[in-house]
Amino acid sequence: MSQQPASLRKEAETEATLQQQQETAPRPSLVTRTPPQCALDKGSMASNRINRPSVRSSYLLLACLESLGMLTCLLVSMSYTGGHISGAWFNHLVCAECIAFVLVVSLAMAAMGLYHARLRGESSELIARIFLSFALASVAQAAVIFFIPYFDIEPKAVALALGSSFVIVCLIRFGFQKLHASDLMKRRIVVLGSGEKANYIEQRMRRQSDRMGFQILGYVPVTGDSEGVAADVQLPLEGEALEAYVYRNQVEELVIAPDQRRGTLPMQHLYRCRLNGVRVTDITTFVERESTKVPLKMLNPSWMIYSDGYHGSNLMLRIAKRTFDLAISLTLLAIIWPVMLITALLIMLESGPRAPIFYSQERVGRGGVPFWIYKFRSMRVDAEKNGAVWAMTNDQRITAVGAFIRKYRIDELPQILNVLKGDMSFVGPRPERPQFVDELTETIPYYGDRHQVKPGLTGWAQICYAYGASENDALEKLQYDLYYIKHLSILLDTVILIQTAEVVLFGKGAR
Repeated sequence: MSQQPASLRKEAETEATLQQQQETAPRPSLVTRTPPQCALDKGSMASNRINRPSVRSSYLLLACLESLGMLTCLLVSMSYTGGHISGAWFNHLVCAECIAFVLVVSLAMAAMGLYHARLRGESSELIARIFLSFALASVAQAAVIFFIPYFDIEPKAVALALGSSFVIVCLIRFGFQKLHASDLMKRRIVVLGSGEKANYIEQRMRRQSDRMGFQILGYVPVTGDSEGVAADVQLPLEGEALEAYVYRNQVEELVIAPDQRRGTLPMQHLYRCRLNGVRVTDITTFVERESTKVPLKMLNPSWMIYSDGYHGSNLMLRIAKRTFDLAISLTLLAIIWPVMLITALLIMLESGPRAPIFYSQERVGRGGVPFWIYKFRSMRVDAEKNGAVWAMTNDQRITAVGAFIRKYRIDELPQILNVLKGDMSFVGPRPERPQFVDELTETIPYYGDRHQVKPGLTGWAQICYAYGASENDALEKLQYDLYYIKHLSILLDTVILIQTAEVVLFGKGAR
């Protein structure tokens, strides 16, 4: 072979050198550097991560455990009392009886608020709720046995199953409460921000019931934050120190809550944390998720635009909701018409035969269209001779019969007719009077948005908040109404309907 010229040999050597440098150099990557070595002493964060269940999923697991316990109690009771279970474990009749038993008791417990994620109260109140739910279930089970002759389950077996199930449920509940109150079941959270926005979590979500699903390890100060959370709960971390802390302490979620965002967040470190499975959540989304209400004080239009939900205009959902309203209204009317008749007679006896029994009042409906609502009269005939005013605690205008029917929401029963007419839905934001709507729309942002759906006989705000009788109460209830509108579904309506029983039986929020 002929020898290459010197110039060509030099060019080839240079090209080979460059190729070798490219091969030995680190390849470019989205992750520009590895996480701090101190964070990786025991392995990668992604491989060691503990994914704790959410509050709602843990209550779903609780419902499954309690259902399994009740089912076991029923099968043992049927076998003990000499029922047909001993010879036919997979008999379709036995399966139907078991499903009916567990379903009735579970619905009664749900009606007592025992599956509410924000359940509060002492141990004595918990036992009282369980006892009342089983008392209600006993009546329902008796009705099932009487009206469905297809079920030939022994009443003695049902009574024994209810008694043993009560004990089992109490034991499971106390174990669940202890476990749920511990840090073992809570997500570990760090809040980026220590100013006014972050202080909302510290001050407005400070109760144990508010923090059932999470544990805040600290608040990281961010440039531009105003004075907010106390210094003893702050974490003075920046950049790599924050990233290392997240790895070392198995942080599962970072809540972004600075007072000023532009140019203040450690985006590269947040990105690396996100790649390794750490959840990064905006504070508005976090508060909405944990408190089941839309926080108006930190709300901005862009969050409303980009967030999920708002399916109220879906045609199939509207048809399903109307069918749901008609079915529930007709069923309820067939059951409670004697209560309505007795209420009318009591009002007549108290106020005289010529006094009106019903009370009609103009309210604002869907799209701001006014309609007339019907109620049993609970106040004196001349209660509003000086104009419309908010109801007050110990209102002197309320009659003796009126105080009772208002406490247990009996005065609202004639509104079933409004539901049948189509002016209202069974579940939705409560309708307000035009005078109050005009005032509140001027002072409270987004107040008019509650009229995007039909008003309801009961609603999310009614089971989550006390009776509203002021502008501040209206603001608080609006946050729950906006949450309902955002997450509107038949499932949510069913949950609200079941938990309304707790409001009625305990007289919560009535005035």
